[in-house]
Amino acid sequence: MKNFLAVYTGTPTDAPPAMSPEDMQRGMAAWGQWMQTHGASVVFHGGPLGRTKQVTKGGIADVRNHMAGFIVVKAEDQAAAAKMFEGHPHFSIFPGDGVDVMEVLPIPGAPS
Repeated sequence: MKNFLAVYTGTPTDAPPAMSPEDMQRGMAAWGQWMQTHGASVVFHGGPLGRTKQVTKGGIADVRNHMAGFIVVKAEDQAAAAKMFEGHPHFSIFPGDGVDVMEVLPIPGAPS
């Protein structure tokens, strides 16, 4: 099994989108069901992401990006990991854009 980082994406804003309490409850119930269905494949639950500070050679700056949250899952391959997120509540109920799924590769020469 390989590990995959799944990044929930959305539109960068200062405030979360407005949702009715009923839609929020329905979304959280669906998210809980997704976690229950895929719980055996979850390596790290991750969570929502806050504001971003970017560090470069030029210093530190406040920036915006499309990352809204993350989770780490295990799967046989990237296709199987991506399939877990088809119809995910992040974008099927909540106003998220999608989920980017990428393999967490080993660091060459690092101890395992």
